Amino acid sequence: METAKTILTNWFFWGFVLGFTFCILSIFSHMKTKGELKRLKGHLSDKLEIEAEKMSEMKAKLDSMRTENENLRMKVNTGRVQNDYVALERELEIYARAEKAMVLSAPGFAQAWEKAKEGALVEIEAEESGKSLPRRIFKRFFSRGGSSVEADVIEALPSDSANKKTPSSREV
Repeated sequence: METAKTILTNWFFWGFVLGFTFCILSIFSHMKTKGELKRLKGHLSDKLEIEAEKMSEMKAKLDSMRTENENLRMKVNTGRVQNDYVALERELEIYARAEKAMVLSAPGFAQAWEKAKEGALVEIEAEESGKSLPRRIFKRFFSRGGSSVEADVIEALPSDSANKKTPSSREV
């Protein structure tokens, strides 16, 4: 018992017990920290996987949005073309009404106009049936100047009409 009393009263023993206790606590804390680090690494890898999935989904969505945007842009442009058709129909109606007014009011205009229309109709029918190539193509390739237009001169009035009164001074 004397030995046990000596050992318990020795300062080295108490230092060793205290050091051993701190060592055990430190090992326990290290194991706890290691487990926490492992858990945090797992969370980080899970988070990175989730973010990668979300990023790929966002890229796919962005690509689909780009294609949808392109399709909508094409539809808008098609709508503009359709609006151009409406404008062309309106302009055609204006020309038709102006032609009718000129046929009724201008002497000599009707015959010349009808001849010009018949010539143009025959020309277009020949182009559509394949008997001749469209003149527009040849005009573009073989014209010398910027926009030279060849037109046949059609006499609307007889040549002795210069001796007659002008239309404004004529009697109605």
